[in-house]
Amino acid sequence: METRLLRYFLTLAHEENITRAAEVLHITQPTLSRQLAQLEDETGTTLFIRGKRKIELTSEGMLLRRRAEEILTLIDRTEKELLEQSENMTGTICLGCGELRSFNIVAQIIKTFREECPKIKFKLYTGNSDQLKEQLDQGLIDIALLLEPVNVEKYEFIRLPVKERYGVIMPAGCALAQKDYVRPDDLKGLPLITGMRNSVTGEFDNWAGGTLEQNYAFSIDLAANAVLMVEHGLGYMLTMEKVIPYFDESKVTFRPIKPERSFSTLLAWKRYVPGSAVTEKFIQHIKCFLSMNEIKI
Repeated sequence: METRLLRYFLTLAHEENITRAAEVLHITQPTLSRQLAQLEDETGTTLFIRGKRKIELTSEGMLLRRRAEEILTLIDRTEKELLEQSENMTGTICLGCGELRSFNIVAQIIKTFREECPKIKFKLYTGNSDQLKEQLDQGLIDIALLLEPVNVEKYEFIRLPVKERYGVIMPAGCALAQKDYVRPDDLKGLPLITGMRNSVTGEFDNWAGGTLEQNYAFSIDLAANAVLMVEHGLGYMLTMEKVIPYFDESKVTFRPIKPERSFSTLLAWKRYVPGSAVTEKFIQHIKCFLSMNEIKI
């Protein structure tokens, strides 16, 4: 049972109205309803009596309210005590990341971690998943943000709750930009720009039935430069959605491929190899953050 669900439950118990509770929690009413239905599924009991004017607790709900208040009070007290120790921790965490939409989540995690441990520093390295795995194996980085498909048998990992959707970045004024989706036949005869990672290029090949290889004109390892090449009419970039979140949409635009291809990302670290104290603390913070927060990117 997630502590986030307990906090949602207590807010509704206090407000006795789902609309007011959602406003207090800064989430939508349907989201809160889904979360509370999940809590009832997990406990296997009915927690609320839903009246026309207000929501009341059942006897089981009143029991959970007492226990939830005890649990969360203990958690908050423990976090406060640990925070007092965390503020004095020092060290550096080396983190490897691809140019991925899910880095938005990583940035949120780092922000909240730095609020607890302001003296801990980060060194961030950019690369594709193959490069980052090599650096992880060599001990050059502590944790890596990897795009699947990737072999993780040597790693402990946490999968992030977001999918990276494949598509094409193209000139905004081209004929293809008038379509909502890109299909394999749409790319016939067009010069294509790919990344350096063979497994990602292979996913596009599989999607297109092996018809794209003769169109590959450029391979590049920096997405920002690839977008500039698209802007200057050098080709069409095979990539993931929002890999470059701030490109000029009056000059280039993104269209997803169809049939759709999307893959998960994960944060990974070496299995059976103890990390530094600050790295282990950061890993625990990642787990806590993902369990307690509704992710928005």
